[in-house]
Amino acid sequence: MLDLHHIFAMQKKALFFLLALCALGWGFTAYSTVFAGIAVGACFGTYNFWILVRRMDKFDRSISEGKKVVSLGSALRFGSGIAAVAIAITLPQYFHTISTIIGLMIPYVFLVVGVIVYLIRNN
Repeated sequence: MLDLHHIFAMQKKALFFLLALCALGWGFTAYSTVFAGIAVGACFGTYNFWILVRRMDKFDRSISEGKKVVSLGSALRFGSGIAAVAIAITLPQYFHTISTIIGLMIPYVFLVVGVIVYLIRNN
């Protein structure tokens, strides 16, 4: 199976393509707030995934060294999601709130798609 760092590297590549599409959509369509919301949500979602990768490394080290198991940083990730939505709510003329929430979930959709592609290629 793919390790978490490889998955995160693929996530970053997919994020850059998504941000490029959002920039094109923001610049050339009438739905600029929707594309800006998706971009902000995807950035915060990728940040949340990065926090998860970092915490999983700490978790693995703690388990292998026999130390006390640390938390996986759920509060920090929830706070980040709340911050993204707060930005969208505070600045509705620039960011669409529902699009921001959808953007927060995009890294996890990329994760599921990546796992499905990996399983199809290796079976």
